[in-house]
Amino acid sequence: MSQNRPRIRVRGLTKIFGDDAGPALSLLQAGRDRNEVLKATGAVVGLQDVSFDIAEGEILVVMGLSGSGKSTCLRCINRLIEPTAGQVMVDDVDVTTLGERELLAFRRTRFGMVFQQFALFPHRTIQRNVEYGLEVQGVPVAQRRERALAAIETVGLAGWDQHYPAQLSGGMQQRAGLARALALDPDILLMDEAFSALDPLIRRDMQQELVALQRRLKKTIVFVSHDLDEAIALGGRIVLMKDGRVVQEGTAADFLAAPADEYVRRFVEHIDVLGVVTAGDAMRAPAAVKPWFSTAAAALASLTQSGEPVVTVVCQEGRFQGTVDAETLKGAGETELRFLLSDKDACVPEGATLNDAVSKLASGRGEIAVVGSGRELKGVIANADLVAALARRRQEAGPQTAH
Repeated sequence: MSQNRPRIRVRGLTKIFGDDAGPALSLLQAGRDRNEVLKATGAVVGLQDVSFDIAEGEILVVMGLSGSGKSTCLRCINRLIEPTAGQVMVDDVDVTTLGERELLAFRRTRFGMVFQQFALFPHRTIQRNVEYGLEVQGVPVAQRRERALAAIETVGLAGWDQHYPAQLSGGMQQRAGLARALALDPDILLMDEAFSALDPLIRRDMQQELVALQRRLKKTIVFVSHDLDEAIALGGRIVLMKDGRVVQEGTAADFLAAPADEYVRRFVEHIDVLGVVTAGDAMRAPAAVKPWFSTAAAALASLTQSGEPVVTVVCQEGRFQGTVDAETLKGAGETELRFLLSDKDACVPEGATLNDAVSKLASGRGEIAVVGSGRELKGVIANADLVAALARRRQEAGPQTAH
C-alpha cells in the first residue's frame, strides 16, 4: 500500500431505513432533504453522501449530537448496518461488495469493535472473556490463552485475568472490552461511544490510555463520540455530523478558526482554547538566541538589546540546550554558556497545547522554547505571546456569517 494512501476511504455513504429504499434514494439524488424524503416515502435517511478518509495509525473522531448519524456511519464501515449506497474501501478491498462469508472473514482479521456497554459475559473470567473472539475463530487453547494474557497486560489489567466482571470497576471492565478487541490483533479499531458510560475521571484516564496505546500499537482507530472535549483529548481530526451529513472535517483548531456554518460555530463556542491552540501556533522567532560556546558577556549584551527575560541556548546543530537568565550572566565574563545553563527544561514540543505552555510559564519561567521532535529550536513563547494567541483565536471563533 502506498504510504500516502488512506487506510480507509469512505465515499458517498448513504443509509436509508425503510422497507423500500429505492424511491427515497431517488429523491435524495434529486436534491430533496431528509424531511421531504420522510414525508414523501416514510423512509428515514440515516446517512447521506458521507465521504472522508482515515490515514494509517490515525485516531479519527466521528462526532455529532444524538441522531446525527455518527454510530450508523461507524457500523456501515464494517457492515453491521448494510449501506444503501456508497463505497467503503479498506486498503484495496471494497467492503460493500463482499459476500457474507468473505465479509465475516474480513471482519475477523481487520476489524475490532468496542461498544459503549462492556458486553462481558458475567459467568466467564476476564481471561475467558478476552479469549472469546479467538475461541469463535477456532484458535488452539494454548495460543488463545497466550494472546489473551498479552492483551490483558497491554491494557493494564495484569493480575486480574482470573477475576469475574462483577469484581472489576467500570473502567476496568471497559479495559477488558478493549483487551478482547486487541486480542484479535485487528488492523482497525471501531469504537462506538466506548467511554460514555464511565465516570468523568475514569473516562479521562481511558482517553489518555487509548492515546498511549495507539502510539505504541499504531492501530487505525475510528472513534464515535458526542463530546467535543473527548474529541480534543484524543487529538487528531474530527468529522462533525448533523442530520446524516458531514458538516465539517478538520482539527479542533480548524473548527475554531474557520467554522463552516453557524451550527459548527455554536458547537465549539465553549471550547477550551488553551487545550486546542498549540505552542507552534503561539510561538515567535527568538530575539536572544546564542550558541552554547558563546560567552556570558556576549549573551548579556544580546539580552540587554533584545529586552528578553532569558537567553535561549542551542548547540551547533541548533538543538535547544537550555536558558540562562541575566543574573547568571552578570559577572560571568568569558565563561561559555554551556557551563551556565540555569534551566534545561524550559521548553515544550511544537505540538503541545497552550495548557502545557501555561504550566511551564506559571512556574516562574519568563520565556520557554518551542522545540521539534529532535529538540531543534522552532521558536519561543512568553506570557505576552500566550495572550496574543488566545486573543487571535477568540476573535476568529467569534460570531461569523454562516455560509
